[in-house]
Amino acid sequence: MDGIKLVNVGKYYTVKREQVKVLEDINLDLPANKITVILGRSGCGKTTLLRLVAGLETFEQGEIQATHVKRKAYVFQEDRLMPWLTVRKNITFGLKDKEIDHEKISGIIQMVGLEQFEAAYPVQLSGGMKQRASIARAFAYNPDFIMMDEPFSALDYFTREQMQKELLKIHHKTKCSILFVTHSIDEALILGDKIVILEKGIIKSEYEIEKDHERDLLSDKFVALKKQIMDDLKVV
Repeated sequence: MDGIKLVNVGKYYTVKREQVKVLEDINLDLPANKITVILGRSGCGKTTLLRLVAGLETFEQGEIQATHVKRKAYVFQEDRLMPWLTVRKNITFGLKDKEIDHEKISGIIQMVGLEQFEAAYPVQLSGGMKQRASIARAFAYNPDFIMMDEPFSALDYFTREQMQKELLKIHHKTKCSILFVTHSIDEALILGDKIVILEKGIIKSEYEIEKDHERDLLSDKFVALKKQIMDDLKVV
């Protein structure tokens, strides 16, 4: 199977000479061309799992197998922009000159609503605008696998909704694989082809969802699914 597969992956930290389990016996398929959403409460290990897949941290047991994954991109919770570069230069950071498609970059900048700020520096942007630039930078890299750590959490409601729609459009067009972390059940239902519930470092449940043209979260199907997920997460 193309994509990424985690086999018996475990991650531990040593705190005051004691071993603290963060992730334990994680077995998970991240299929190619799909959006897999990791959903769970704060501290359940979501970001750690994302960082392991990205290769930003090591794990103590198991293995991570990647098939036909050549270019990875990562969107952090914080923007991590270079303060001395303009928005446009930040978005193309890491690309070689011959890789830069200026028309495509302009389209991405317009997509995230920063067309009037492409010559601005990060200090001149709001927090939400900085995060949009960070998201645009990941898209510009043209990855076949992108990891996103609560990328829309700093955005206002309307911009967040717009970015969710744009992400689905880009996914439909590029067919890139996406591993998306969120604590929002609605966001998981809007975006996910597969939703993975993580609790205290273990996978509690998984849901496969058929990709509808446009999902209606008020439909009987999604109301029932949301209730089931809320029960899994013990949300009252």
